Amino acid sequence: MHPAPSVIIFTTLSGLGFGLLFFLGLGMPDVTGWVAFVFFIIAYGLSVGGLMASTFHLGHPERAWKAFTQWRSSWLSREGWCAVIALTVMGFYAIGAVFLGQKWSVLGVIGSVFSLATVFTTSMIYTQLKTIPRWNMKLTPALFLSFGLAGGALLAGQTRLAVPLLLIAATIQALYWWQGDKAFAKSGTNLGTATGLGSRGAVRAFEPPHTGTNYLLREFVHVVGRKHAEKLRILSFLLAFFVPVVLLFLPFNHFFALIAVVSHLAGVAVSRWLFFAQAEHVVGLYYGKR
Repeated sequence: MHPAPSVIIFTTLSGLGFGLLFFLGLGMPDVTGWVAFVFFIIAYGLSVGGLMASTFHLGHPERAWKAFTQWRSSWLSREGWCAVIALTVMGFYAIGAVFLGQKWSVLGVIGSVFSLATVFTTSMIYTQLKTIPRWNMKLTPALFLSFGLAGGALLAGQTRLAVPLLLIAATIQALYWWQGDKAFAKSGTNLGTATGLGSRGAVRAFEPPHTGTNYLLREFVHVVGRKHAEKLRILSFLLAFFVPVVLLFLPFNHFFALIAVVSHLAGVAVSRWLFFAQAEHVVGLYYGKR
């Protein structure tokens, strides 16, 4: 069982896209005309492409609009509203910068705030899930935000900001893995607490509840070997942080800049795959997978 590619694409691309919009709204880089057009095309391509990919994970994509009605209680709905507001406001800001040579700073700041809020609300969709201890941590939104800001600064060509932001994101990623590996055990959830029979002694399953797979096993129970996960973590760390930082310390070159962006994107994608593949849902206890 593997995480759905649509979710990995969504969280990877949208984070980078809205991260880039955040910096563009603040005038970093300070560009107009066709140069600004290229930056906004990249930002919207990543943001909208990621959001479109997320709809493929829905059982009924045609009902996606209904998510907007639950903004008072649903982080998914709040994410949708923040994304729409950010893309709309930044769209007007882009018109001014590209076609009129104007910087409507008020719109830019508002668009930047909602761009960052979109990344935050996305992270809260996962952070709120107490059934997945590895996600139910304060480091989860910190991870999403740091990745969005680091990737956005890198795409925006803000080298002086990109290097420290990449180092901060790398630190948070390492802490997330360290704390996440202990999260399930610290949650105190086991087969005994799940069945309410723990007070009577050690509890074990007599036999598996199903002879084959089902929806819960496909969506919530992923098993990744420790050695396999360690190799992927090293690969992700090298691609997402080490390679870009090294390239940014070299004399500026457009080719090196492109390699740094591609490397970071690949590293974030691997990190996102691990984020979902290593999510230890407590339902796995029922199937003897934990």
